[in-house]
Amino acid sequence: MILQALKEYYDRKAADPDGGMASEGWIQGGIDFIIELDLDGRYLGIECLQEQSGKNYIPKAMQVPNIGKQSLKHTNSGRDANLLWDNASFVFGMGEKGDARLSSMIEAIDHWLPDCSDPDVKSVRAFLSSGLRDRAAFASALGDAVYGEAISTGQPKITFRIKGSQNRSILDSRILSSALSSSSGRTEGPIGVCLVTGENNVAIEQTHTVIKGVWGAQTSGAYIVGFNKESFLSYAKEQAANAPISKKTASEYVKALNYLLSSEQRMQVGDASTVFWSAQRTDFESDFASFFQEPAKDDPGAGTKKVKNLFESVSNGAYLDDKGTEKFYILGLAPNAARISVRFWQSGTVAEFSETIRRHFEDLAIIKPPNEPEYYSLWRLLVNIAIQDKSENIPPNVAGDFMRSILNGTPYPATLLQAALRRIHSDAKERVKPVRAALVKAYLNRYLRAHPDNVQKEIQMALDPEQPSTGYQLGRLFAALEKIQEEANPGLNATIRERYYGSACSSPVSVFGTLMRLKNHHLAKLNNKGRAVNFERIVGQIVGRFDDFPAHLDLHEQGRFAIGYYHQRQVFFTKKD
Repeated sequence: MILQALKEYYDRKAADPDGGMASEGWIQGGIDFIIELDLDGRYLGIECLQEQSGKNYIPKAMQVPNIGKQSLKHTNSGRDANLLWDNASFVFGMGEKGDARLSSMIEAIDHWLPDCSDPDVKSVRAFLSSGLRDRAAFASALGDAVYGEAISTGQPKITFRIKGSQNRSILDSRILSSALSSSSGRTEGPIGVCLVTGENNVAIEQTHTVIKGVWGAQTSGAYIVGFNKESFLSYAKEQAANAPISKKTASEYVKALNYLLSSEQRMQVGDASTVFWSAQRTDFESDFASFFQEPAKDDPGAGTKKVKNLFESVSNGAYLDDKGTEKFYILGLAPNAARISVRFWQSGTVAEFSETIRRHFEDLAIIKPPNEPEYYSLWRLLVNIAIQDKSENIPPNVAGDFMRSILNGTPYPATLLQAALRRIHSDAKERVKPVRAALVKAYLNRYLRAHPDNVQKEIQMALDPEQPSTGYQLGRLFAALEKIQEEANPGLNATIRERYYGSACSSPVSVFGTLMRLKNHHLAKLNNKGRAVNFERIVGQIVGRFDDFPAHLDLHEQGRFAIGYYHQRQVFFTKKD
């Protein structure tokens, strides 16, 4: 299903002249430098094509010939050069296998462009042959500066240009395009049925091209389909014959996935590089990332606008300009050594996903200070339950499970509540921040919706004095006791929140007796007796909502404790009209 959807996306983009998808026989890549030669193959100079992106320099995006899996990742043989382009170790014949690499560059030309009379191609072949015959002369002609540049930039990708060829690279040669197009129907390798398209008697790709752009995977690329150990093989079949896919289809799904990973239709969810697309172009496809990503600093309101559009759309949540029945796909990929693992895969319609995402934001709605974002991004939610509030500490499986539950409209994973409560207990200074309160509230309400309980009641956006939960009322009481202490001791460095929150939340009976006695001392210090009477009234109303201090609170009641504490604090610090 995944590969079939990617192949369909390739077909959609390839049919669009402005789709940006590499055509058959080519792959989207990048070139760092271009060497200029004369018609006799003599070196004339080298030009840097790199483009600045922030503080870094990246290769110039170009389509390059794709003559095998080595287009993005080489083996250790030194015999798998690309056609008329490659990294510096092949183009310059560098390293212990320099001769093999240069020979492989020449062999690629002879194999793919046999009996070629094109003067530009002959010039490149002559240049490579001169280096193979006389390495010293080759190095001298290029100069130490070129070698130094090649080494210092980490094996940059290099191609050629012939002087007088209207400043075009050799990759623009018509004869090259013709040769690659005619090879699209090649039948080398086993013949079989393609599992993706159902085509019969087609050449099966034995080793698929690597996928690049997955965060945490090998920079040279990793495989999403691969069989490199005997334990992965069945019925004596070798390599990808265990999951037969035609050469054409394998090339197309790889191009589609690499394109998505390098486009704006990509976002990071924990350790999962997530891509998304629709069967046909939709506004939802363009806006999807805005619902989950942290907004750009130069336009902090952009994400809020997109979420508001989601709420203001038709009743089922689908965008007005979209067909609600249009298929939509979300794929999360995580690194796993030389392979890529599928963290999550979701398929549905635009209407279905827009509805579940809208419900997610509704569940997160909670009263909050005016300086807080109106809607929380997925990153902000996850980072606030991670150790030290650092994104690198986001639990990997929690992020994937959380995303899956949002898209399915199901209860959030239990590990999400556990992580949120652990962070509240460990963060003595902040405790129940608005973003954590919103997340805990959403978790509890979604759980209650899926597991109805006549005893419990959904948590409201703001303070709910009628909430039957003992944990919620204890949280309110703790907030009231803390407020009494703060007003009785202005400028206090640490309150009961720092010392007693963890115990009060998990084992109320062990600390609330002490806190209630301390409350009497703090009330006696208040100069405003009317204020003291008001606090006594609030405490009395809260205590009247439960029978006794329980010995322990389970995780859900600890979550309600946190919300009760947060709601009551917001009341204390909200100005009344």
